[in-house]
Amino acid sequence: MMPQLEQWMHELVAFMRVNQYWAAPIVFLIAFAECVAILSWLVPATVFFTTFGAIAGATGLNLVPLSLAAALGAASGFWISYWAGLVLGPRVGDHWPLRNNPALLQRGHDFFEKWGVLGVAIGHFFGPIRAVVALVAGIVKMPFWPFQVANFAASFAWGFGLIYGAGRFSEYMMQFTGK
Repeated sequence: MMPQLEQWMHELVAFMRVNQYWAAPIVFLIAFAECVAILSWLVPATVFFTTFGAIAGATGLNLVPLSLAAALGAASGFWISYWAGLVLGPRVGDHWPLRNNPALLQRGHDFFEKWGVLGVAIGHFFGPIRAVVALVAGIVKMPFWPFQVANFAASFAWGFGLIYGAGRFSEYMMQFTGK
């Protein structure tokens, strides 16, 4: 699986180098999907962005706009999930896939109750919780501004940490090893 992922990443980076105007929108959409409840189970963006950041850094792509796109995509995805929780409320558990896995929603709720606003920030970094923490914040009607402050701060840390961090580390390793 990992050699295939690495090959796919190389191909994607090569495409983005030739078509740089597509790089930021692609990264935005992947981050968005990773942070929207339900879609996040289908999009393993953390592994993707770490690998992508390393390859992008090693090949000289500009990491700042890509990191910014990841951060804004993640924040937008969490915002949509929060909004869905506000609109649907506890009924969200009646819909697929949460009705088939009520324990996931309960774990997200327990996590949110324990950590509150900090849980929104922490939730960005833990895949199993990422799927529902923003949704739960909406269900329990967390105030808008505290949610958004935690959401955007964590989204920027997540996006820049994964893409920029991995990319800069890769650049450093390329210089260090002389490749």
